[in-house]
Amino acid sequence: MPRLFVFLYVLLISPAFGQPRPAGDPLRDKAYRTAIQRAGRYVDSLRLKQDIPGVSVCVGTKDKMLWAEGFGYADLETRLPVTTQTKFRIGSVSKSLTSLAVGKLVEDGKLDLDAPVQQYVPGFPQKKYPFTSRQLATHTAGIRHYGLNDGLNCLKRYRSVQEGLVIFKDDSLLFKPGTAYTYSTYGYNLLSAVIEGAGRTDYLTYMQQTVFTPLGLTGTGADYSDSIVVNRVRFYEHQNGRLVNANQVDNSYKWAGGGLLSTPADLVRVGQALLKGSLLKPQTVALLFTPHRLLNGTNTNYGFGWRTGTDSKGRNVVHHGGTIDGGRTFLLLYPDDDLIVAVTANMSGVSINLPEMETIATYFLGANRVSVKAPTR
Repeated sequence: MPRLFVFLYVLLISPAFGQPRPAGDPLRDKAYRTAIQRAGRYVDSLRLKQDIPGVSVCVGTKDKMLWAEGFGYADLETRLPVTTQTKFRIGSVSKSLTSLAVGKLVEDGKLDLDAPVQQYVPGFPQKKYPFTSRQLATHTAGIRHYGLNDGLNCLKRYRSVQEGLVIFKDDSLLFKPGTAYTYSTYGYNLLSAVIEGAGRTDYLTYMQQTVFTPLGLTGTGADYSDSIVVNRVRFYEHQNGRLVNANQVDNSYKWAGGGLLSTPADLVRVGQALLKGSLLKPQTVALLFTPHRLLNGTNTNYGFGWRTGTDSKGRNVVHHGGTIDGGRTFLLLYPDDDLIVAVTANMSGVSINLPEMETIATYFLGANRVSVKAPTR
């Protein structure tokens, strides 16, 4: 009986016995311990060197999460630490998530990529040349990017995707569609209106029903400026050598192009779904990842919401970055090497680009691949 009593006491009283890992705690695969230690030191060195309040990282393969951890603070005033559930502004990585909705509509036969945009957004003004959803997704439609007089640094709420189109809808195209590449967040704003027309529901609802919920992206959604969003970071920037709060903005005019919040773990789940083909068919994933060519044959190195290329070692990579007020995000996929890396930060002007992402990935590429000798007889 005394032994039974001691066992029950340990089971009921000890906080470390039989308890699940608390939500938001770091996730570390023991088989990759050395890689995680090295990568963790590197990520934290980036944070300290650039005086970034908070950074979060996640690394996985198509079948498994290897590492997820937060560094620094989500909120400097309350000293609230970054956890794996902390939500960051992902900026233009929103385009990569939007591409999954485009792929889903194509698979379901609801979207003709080469039909004029007005087939799905009849209220959008006709231009000198017709242009298509394919051209919007690949930044070859001629729709302009941000302008100095757009008045975006304010808290104006656009109540719908259609209302947000007023910023640029009456402007002329920059060039004949298909003849040039010009990166355009506004092009993705219009693409989200296409999604609404083809999907017969509003953009955010379509994303929730066809992308976020099926993939279990519980930390992903719209960055509502006027709402309480649990686990959302505070946003910062540097001014005159010191950290201050970033400008208050409302991103309702660009949900699809740069207005979403997410976590590195959710972004890795997106990469897993693409590499496994669990949400979209392999041929659809190939459509998203295949770089578009202009009418003269020039390779743009950009597919549908994804940049393509090689890293410094010649390995194939698919990726996208996001730069936004109070945020930096980068999502990197190695399709041939089965690795996905996502990093987020809660500060403007952060320098985390492909070279830094490759450094993190390199700690894991080839790690844990130990050759086993055949047993001797």
